[in-house]
Amino acid sequence: MADKTPETPEKKATPASNPSSPPADANAKTPEKAAGPGSKPSSPAKADTAPSSPAPADPAPADPAPTDPAPADPAPADPAPSAGGVLPADHWTQEPLPEDNDSVLGESLRTETDSLRSSIFNYRTIHGRRYHSEVGNAEYWGSNDEQQMESMDLNHYGLTLGIGNKLFLAPLDEDKLQRVLDIGTGTGIWAIDFADQFPQAQVTGTDISPIQSSWVPPNLKFEIEDCTLSWTFPEASMDYVHMRWLNGSITDWTAFFKEAYKTCRPGGWAESSESSGLILSDYEPIPDTTALGQWSKVFAEGGKKIGRSFTIVEDGTQRKAMEEAGFVNIQEYNYQRPLGSWPKDPVLKEMGSLAQAAWEADIEGYILFIANTLGWTTEQIQVYIAHLRYEMRSGKYRGYIPQKVVWGQRPE
Repeated sequence: MADKTPETPEKKATPASNPSSPPADANAKTPEKAAGPGSKPSSPAKADTAPSSPAPADPAPADPAPTDPAPADPAPADPAPSAGGVLPADHWTQEPLPEDNDSVLGESLRTETDSLRSSIFNYRTIHGRRYHSEVGNAEYWGSNDEQQMESMDLNHYGLTLGIGNKLFLAPLDEDKLQRVLDIGTGTGIWAIDFADQFPQAQVTGTDISPIQSSWVPPNLKFEIEDCTLSWTFPEASMDYVHMRWLNGSITDWTAFFKEAYKTCRPGGWAESSESSGLILSDYEPIPDTTALGQWSKVFAEGGKKIGRSFTIVEDGTQRKAMEEAGFVNIQEYNYQRPLGSWPKDPVLKEMGSLAQAAWEADIEGYILFIANTLGWTTEQIQVYIAHLRYEMRSGKYRGYIPQKVVWGQRPE
């Protein structure tokens, strides 16, 4: 297993190696005080003429006993996190938000939705954002409108840089590639690039939302399919099955990889590329009470509610499920994707800039669905996003997100 570590600052960790170097065995291209006692009354006035035997004046009333000052209002207690460590949504509306840093990327959080173009585009709307229609067992947590599509494409370029500016790591026999399948194709950008690179191969991209471009290479087609159900492709029909960014979408990863195994021809390869929900730092620990520190906790707790895990990278799920499905010659490549342009290494800096640009393009589209499952209001989500954006732009923590690519072969 080859590990990839991004550059870390001089303060603690050693610099990272350049991610453009692929793993050695790959052959393909992160109150007020209470009032005091009352005053004494004045003495009685003297009579105009002095009496022979003056009557004693009434004694002055005794001062009232002092009362204890009213206790000050207790300071509000910090909101208690849930069992999963997620702070209540009201925490973010109570937490003072520092003045935001300037950013060349701007801070627009657009909420408009696209017009429906035909009956197949039967989308649903959550807090003003467009999501896939509820078809079969599908439950994808990311938005599918143009704002999110822009972020997806930025992520694509960052992820290819992370594996040496390549589209895959499996040792494919490129001269014999005939049929290739891209599961969870999203905007279709990976499939388009692959089809351009290998014009002799017939490439098929599948997704639950028909958001792909109609301008594609002649050797590429897109189909609507729910990959959490039985796949509709003939057994042993594909030379290569590519799967990327399905974290939080699959209910049974072993069953999922069994479908990939069945679809691969003997000797064919399957490759899975996934991102962790964690945001880590080798420079300064990220407190759990920060927006960055809460990111993975929100997704982990939301994933429990929808029955899908967001911790497959940390849990090693890809390799385990591939082994259980029957794949052999399994290899993996781990690398760390910077969040922001803080690294000095030029490749890592570009990766981090692309990661930040993808988040800036649509942080809302990533967090909204999951936060909604936890009962957060639109206002609470937007305030959390503002904290998240501030922490990311500040560069204080120099965060990164762990990534894992795993590939395996169906036995000959």
